[in-house]
Amino acid sequence: MADMSLVKHPMPEQAADVRNKNFEEVALGYTEEMAVAEAKRCLNCKNPMCVKGCPVNVKIPEFISLAAEGKFEEAYYKIRETSSLPAVCGRVCPQERQCESKCIRGIKGEPVAIGRLERFCADYHMAHGGKKSEKIEKNGHKVAVVGAGPAGLTCAGDLARLGYEVTVFEAFHVAGGVLMYGIPEFRLPKDIVRREIENLEKLGVKIETNTVVGQTVAVDELMSEEGFEAVFIGTGAGLPSFMKIPGEGLIGVYSANEFLTRINLMKAYLDDFATPIKKHGKVAVVGGGNVAMDAARCAKRLGAEVYIVYRRGMEELPARAEEIHHAMEEGIVFKLLCNPKEIIGDENGNVVAMKCVEMELGEPDASGRRRPIEKAGSDFILDVDSVIMALGTSPNPLIKNTTSGLDVNARGCIVADEAGKTSKDGVFAGGDAVTGAATVILAMGAGKNAAAAIDDYIKNK
Repeated sequence: MADMSLVKHPMPEQAADVRNKNFEEVALGYTEEMAVAEAKRCLNCKNPMCVKGCPVNVKIPEFISLAAEGKFEEAYYKIRETSSLPAVCGRVCPQERQCESKCIRGIKGEPVAIGRLERFCADYHMAHGGKKSEKIEKNGHKVAVVGAGPAGLTCAGDLARLGYEVTVFEAFHVAGGVLMYGIPEFRLPKDIVRREIENLEKLGVKIETNTVVGQTVAVDELMSEEGFEAVFIGTGAGLPSFMKIPGEGLIGVYSANEFLTRINLMKAYLDDFATPIKKHGKVAVVGGGNVAMDAARCAKRLGAEVYIVYRRGMEELPARAEEIHHAMEEGIVFKLLCNPKEIIGDENGNVVAMKCVEMELGEPDASGRRRPIEKAGSDFILDVDSVIMALGTSPNPLIKNTTSGLDVNARGCIVADEAGKTSKDGVFAGGDAVTGAATVILAMGAGKNAAAAIDDYIKNK
């Protein structure tokens, strides 16, 4: 019989005044007893709407039923039937907007903690699981995947399970994409990402790092000279945006991409790494999304006093509620309904302050959100010595500029249908390279759809 408790079992986590000084994982994970108790809150619905809310269609009631019986290893493999990265998804997916938002338990109380249970089952497997081999019969066909981020890794994993010989080409020296360079250690430990990638390599996926497709080799060459019958492009959206206000070229102004890459991929927070990063005293992070929260929380852990500067109010913040809550607990100051106008420097070109203006919300814009309007005469100076711009990203133009017959839209995103098919025969794309900056799980869903479409394309070619 289901446990009809109206609230989730809370996730143990580090105390805020301890964790804001280290880069260890904030959430500590369920115990076995907690996992079983939470799993028993699931009603095992005959028409599970939670599955429809999951971009990779994890068999949620089935894996939770197994977890409720203490069959955690079986639950993990049930998740793996449709998801290549369960330990990642359990940590960084916005479940509150997807699977958990559809949970019937959320009508009167809190939904089942699907994400926490997924994380637990994946972690349990890593700690206790055997080395169950997946016997896959190769089909003799080759597919190339460009980019080893969430979309590319998911596409590669699904194709490998179908018998394809898959090679992933990654520009960085390590695979993982945004999972490695963008999301901080305290939210997603990098060892977790490496172990998820090792699971894909056990399926036969080959990963070639330090390979910049479009420069080292072109997409056209992969197909015409290297023998790949199809190519999936999952290169993400790594080109940062700036406000184009005076002072953005000063010393101490970073894009969030640069700042987070130095912290996460290049380990600037560790004394035994030689990655250069200045330890600032007061930092302003401009933006209100998850990337802004990540940058702000990293700066706080480096010892700075940190401000989030966002031109709308608290209700309009696009970041996950959990990330906002954690940031506030950790002592980050939210300067809402404010917008930068100028970054001010000293005679040596270093940031010393930022000129801002107060905002108010007017009528809704084209996106449906109320448009921020400057309050006349409300300018003020914010005393900071660093500014991090977390304003979104767009795809790097390298692929589109070096691939013949590939259509892109006005934002520089590759044009592809829901299955990932592009204007170029045999070339598929998905994730942020198509949508612009979005979530890890949506990128994974796009990779999954493209894998099915590539399989269909090659079978019917």
